[in-house]
Amino acid sequence: MKKAVNILMIALLVTGMSILLAGCKKKSDTPVMPESHDMDKMMDEAKDTADTMSEEAMKTAGAAIEEAKTIAAEQTVCPVMKGPIDKSVFVEYEGKKVYFCCPSCKAEFEKDPAKYIKDLPQFKQ
Repeated sequence: MKKAVNILMIALLVTGMSILLAGCKKKSDTPVMPESHDMDKMMDEAKDTADTMSEEAMKTAGAAIEEAKTIAAEQTVCPVMKGPIDKSVFVEYEGKKVYFCCPSCKAEFEKDPAKYIKDLPQFKQ
């Protein structure tokens, strides 16, 4: 009987150690943040880069920002019929594309664009 108790105790001890060690090997899903001095260094490098950018690079960056704003406010609805757009049916108005659901809506828009642009996301800025 004493031998059976000892075997049971050893089995429990081995099982407990196995569970404990298996839990220690699990990787954390929490992202590791850089140390604060690393972040400071990265920010300083970014500021240095911004300070040395040429005027042309600044214009290019500004244009990219404006394009991103336009994409973020992408038109999905026809301004005339309020239905889904067909990307193959469009007109350029004030340098921006305006999409329609069909060619007849395009023709209607061209008669009086001011009537419709107030509802278009690419003109809300």
